[in-house]
Amino acid sequence: MGAAGVWLSLLLALGAGAALALGQPPLSWPLAVLAALPVLFRLFDAAQGTGRAFLLGWAAGVGYFGAGMFWIVDPFLVQPEIFGWLAPFALVGMATGLALFWGVPFAVARAIVPRGRRSGVAGALLLAALWFFAEYARGHVLTGFPWALQAYAWIGTPVAQTLALGGPYLLTLATLAAGLVLGAGSWRAAVAVGLLVAAGWGWGSWRLDQPVPPRAPALSVRLVQPNAAQADKWRPEKEREFFARHLTLTAGAPRADVTIWSETAVPFALGDRPDLQAESAAAAAPGQLILGIVRGEPAADGTARWFNSLAVLGPDGAPLAIYDKHHLVPFGEYIPFPRAIAALGIPALQPLTQGGFTPGPGPHLVQVPGLPPFLPLICYEAIFPGSLRAPEGRAEWLVQVTNDAWFGEASGPWQHLAQARARAIEQGLPLARAANTGVSAMIDPYGRIVAKSRIRRVGCCRYNAAGCPTTNGLCNLRR
Repeated sequence: MGAAGVWLSLLLALGAGAALALGQPPLSWPLAVLAALPVLFRLFDAAQGTGRAFLLGWAAGVGYFGAGMFWIVDPFLVQPEIFGWLAPFALVGMATGLALFWGVPFAVARAIVPRGRRSGVAGALLLAALWFFAEYARGHVLTGFPWALQAYAWIGTPVAQTLALGGPYLLTLATLAAGLVLGAGSWRAAVAVGLLVAAGWGWGSWRLDQPVPPRAPALSVRLVQPNAAQADKWRPEKEREFFARHLTLTAGAPRADVTIWSETAVPFALGDRPDLQAESAAAAAPGQLILGIVRGEPAADGTARWFNSLAVLGPDGAPLAIYDKHHLVPFGEYIPFPRAIAALGIPALQPLTQGGFTPGPGPHLVQVPGLPPFLPLICYEAIFPGSLRAPEGRAEWLVQVTNDAWFGEASGPWQHLAQARARAIEQGLPLARAANTGVSAMIDPYGRIVAKSRIRRVGCCRYNAAGCPTTNGLCNLRR
C-alpha cells in the first residue's frame, strides 16, 4: 500500500471512529456503532504490520473521543479570557491521549494474526477481546476515565437492561464483538449477531414489563435545580440570589420528606455559617435536607484541607452525616504533578497548582434516622461502575449531586445523565439526581426517568416513591 493508500485508510478510520460516537447521547444511535465497527475491522484486516494497525486504532480513537467528547472545551470557556486558549489543546490532548488505548489492541491483534492472512470471525473476536481489555484499562489506569463506553449506545433501548447482568464492560465487549464480526463477511456470523441483539432486546423488554419492587415506607423527594451559570456561581453579588432561589424552590407545597440540593450548592463552607445552615434546614422542614457543600479541616502542617462533600442537615442545620468525595476530577479538583506543571512557568496554569480538594476515604453508606440508607455520588463519581460498594452494606437508593454547568448543553450533560441511568440499572436501585443545572431527575431501578427538570432551567421536580415510580411531575419551572 502506497503513502496515499495509508493516508486514506487513516482518514477512513478517523471517520469511522467519529461515526462510533453517534452512539453516545444525545443522539444514542446504536445502529451507527454496528455500522462503523465493520468498517474498522476491514481496515484492520488490510493493515500491513503492527505499526500501521496501531495507527488505524489510534486514528479511530481520535475520531471517537474528539467527536464524542467535544464538551471538554466548555469548562475552559467559563472564564475564556483566562483559560479559553487552553480549550483546543485540551480537546486535542484528550482525544490523542485516550486514543492510545485503542491503538494497542489493534497492534497486538495484528501481531497475533500475521500479515497476509484473513482474520475472519476468529480475528474479529480476538480484536474485540483485546479492545475490551483496553477499554477496561482506560477505566482504571491513572484513576481511570470510563466515560463514553460503547455500552452506553444502548441506554435508550431495552438492551440496556443487560447492564444488570454484567455492567457496562460486559455490554461493551458484546457490542464490540457483534460489530466487528459483521465485518468478517460471514452470513452465519451476521445471523448470530442478529439473534444476539434480538435476545438482548427481548430480555430487556421482558424485564421492563416487570413491576418495580415495592419500597416501604413511601418517600417523597424534591430535587432543586437553581440553574446558576458557572461564570456567575461564585460572584459575591450573586451569592444571595442563588441561595434565595434554593430556599424558594425548597419551601414549595406540598412539602417533601427529603429535599436534595446540588453539588457545592451554597456559597459557604460547612460550619462557617450556622445561621444559613439553619435557614436551609428550616426551608426543608419538616423534611430533611441533603446538599453538596465544601468543608475544611486543619491539616497536620497547620494549613487547611478542603473536601467536596455531601451533608445531611438536622432541624437546627447541624450535619447529621457527611460524605467526602473520594474520586476527584484530575485538572478540575486536583492537579496531578503540580510541581512539574508549576515549573512550566505558564501564568494561567499557576492558580491550578495551588490548593485543590483532598480525596475522601472511599464509598460510604449514609444512614440517618428518617431516611432509607443511601449511597452518595458526587458528580464525576457516577461514571465509575466499581464505586458503588460501601463497606457498611447495600444501599436502598442512590443520591447523586452534581454541577453540570461545566459541560455546556450539547452533549456533556446528556452523557452524564445516561451514565447515572446505567448505575441505577446495574444496582437495581432508584437514583435521585440533583444538578445545579443540566438535568435533575428521578430514575427508577430500571434506568427510566420518571421525573425530571429541563436543561438550563430553574426548577424543582417532585417524586413520590410509594413503591417507586409514581410522580407528581414538575413544579416551579421557569426561565
